[in-house]
Amino acid sequence: MWYVYILKCADKTLYTGITKDLARRLKEHNSSNLGAKYTRGRRPVKLVYSLKCQSQSKALKKEFSLKKLKRLQKTAVILSGTKNQ
Repeated sequence: MWYVYILKCADKTLYTGITKDLARRLKEHNSSNLGAKYTRGRRPVKLVYSLKCQSQSKALKKEFSLKKLKRLQKTAVILSGTKNQ
């Protein structure tokens, strides 16, 4: 099972990614050098959206489509979508 997720950083920016282990990845973003370079300087981060995907391919496609959205559109996805599933 793969997850697409959106994090809200301390500076109010949004970060989108994929992982197989959501809890581990969130911990990495918040407390280790294994987190994305983008989030390391914007800690703490908070999980605001997650979506389960059946395959890595589907997760990558969803991540790509989310990354193309403007902030307002991502916020709408967060508000209307699956939160912390």
